Amino acid sequence: MGLSYLALGDSYTIGEAVAVDGRWPHQLAAALRTQGIDLADPQTIATTGWTTDELDAGIDQVAPRGPFDFVSLLIGVNNQYRERPLDEYQVQFQALLQRAIGFAGGRVDHVLVLSFPDWGTTPYGAGSGRDLARVELETDEFNAAAEVISSQQGVAFVDITDISRDNSADPTMIAEDGLHPSARMYALWSARALPVAAHLLGRTD
Repeated sequence: MGLSYLALGDSYTIGEAVAVDGRWPHQLAAALRTQGIDLADPQTIATTGWTTDELDAGIDQVAPRGPFDFVSLLIGVNNQYRERPLDEYQVQFQALLQRAIGFAGGRVDHVLVLSFPDWGTTPYGAGSGRDLARVELETDEFNAAAEVISSQQGVAFVDITDISRDNSADPTMIAEDGLHPSARMYALWSARALPVAAHLLGRTD
């Protein structure tokens, strides 16, 4: 049956506007299989628009049955988009990370956190009328908070935010909605996460 995988998040995990096999968690699982790590495609708990508290409620509703061999977490962009406070995000993200660790059977070394991208660099962002300098600043603040909390818990953190900023001018990197990443963009995220995930899942201790 292979190793089990639980992917937690929002539109970036569910892969809004791309095919299922184009989602970054599915691309990551496929890439790991080519390296001899038999990771199954993920059970995904994610919905476009979810904030941290909505993801928490979504997990309650689905009630996934662990433990899982691998768990990923990517959440926060909608907290920033809705102008929710950073300190609220920190508290709720930490609680979600604890849940993720629990789903991994308590193994912090089988959990992976990804940063979220800068939506302000997309065509949607350009036409949104929002203060894009503020979006950039808050994106960095929220992601930095997630990285600190992940580090404190001993959980691996992969920063993909720069990929979103460096490639947003390429229309092939953006989905047809002008906001979400395309499968090509997700492939870059997966490639960056791959060595970290391979290291984590290669552990047998």
